[in-house]
Amino acid sequence: MYFFTADEHYGHANIVKYAGRPFRSVEEMDYTIISKHNDRVGPGDVVVHAGDFTLIHDTERVFREYVSKLNGNHIFLKGSHDYWLNNRNASHEIWERKFPEAYIVVCHYAMRTWARSHYNSWQLFGHSHGRLEPIGKQWDIGVDNNNFYPVNLEELKSIMDMRPDNPNLVTER
Repeated sequence: MYFFTADEHYGHANIVKYAGRPFRSVEEMDYTIISKHNDRVGPGDVVVHAGDFTLIHDTERVFREYVSKLNGNHIFLKGSHDYWLNNRNASHEIWERKFPEAYIVVCHYAMRTWARSHYNSWQLFGHSHGRLEPIGKQWDIGVDNNNFYPVNLEELKSIMDMRPDNPNLVTER
């Protein structure tokens, strides 16, 4: 199963205030996000993290304190603060894949148009902490917008079924 998430901001005390997160400390926030992740994600699942996983620069520390505690196989995309990602981690800014449900494009940032958007593909993004209204078949997969859980394809299909078509959908072919 595939899961999608963004903007965890592990170890980032200021994000509690900035994003209005309901935690008393960064330790409580980290514990809650890890617990909710592991409640849904199994060891064999794939998780696409769409940026801002942490502001910590030390790659070994990030793996030791966070990645090693998370279920699943992880794909990390670069966000605004992912200094820990380097060439060793083969990170990218955009991830695309065709699923039976839809063609999905994932990026830290929301886009106006994206690959195959004219065919109603989905675009999953973070960065805005639930403060940016999606257009068409978009969804903010950040933890702030999803009760601190990652979302799976089934949940996304239910969401996208309720969303309008993409503005640039080609209806006549």
